[in-house]
Amino acid sequence: MEGGGQCPAAPPGRPQAERLQLLLRRSREAKTWAYCPYSRFPVGAALLTASGEIFSGCNVENACYSLGVCAERTAIQKAISEGHSSFRAMAIASDMGDNFIAPCGACRQVMREFGTDWDIYLTKPDGTYIVKKLEELLPLSFGPEHLKK
Repeated sequence: MEGGGQCPAAPPGRPQAERLQLLLRRSREAKTWAYCPYSRFPVGAALLTASGEIFSGCNVENACYSLGVCAERTAIQKAISEGHSSFRAMAIASDMGDNFIAPCGACRQVMREFGTDWDIYLTKPDGTYIVKKLEELLPLSFGPEHLKK
């Protein structure tokens, strides 16, 4: 942490202050790589795995609109493709001005595949954020455990 200040202890399961700042920064950096010529709405996401690695992603649009993919799903797919399937947190960044960016319904369902008890940091361009558990963003959800019944 700059200035030599002490980092407050993070709640159990939440990233420590320095790791959280890195996660937030990586989501902003990922946003700069967004391919969004149609919506002109860049989004970046950074995913923290249970082992402490960070995978970032951006939205990638397509002229056939339905074939585009969101930043959140890009980050998850990158992590999965490298052997990670246990996640602790995700930060999402956009240029929405005064509003916090939130994942779309499809992304919430993809995130849900990997549990409900992980943190989602919804940010504003000024760096402020709110944190929600995935369970709060997708209540009464359907997941893999329902297929085993």
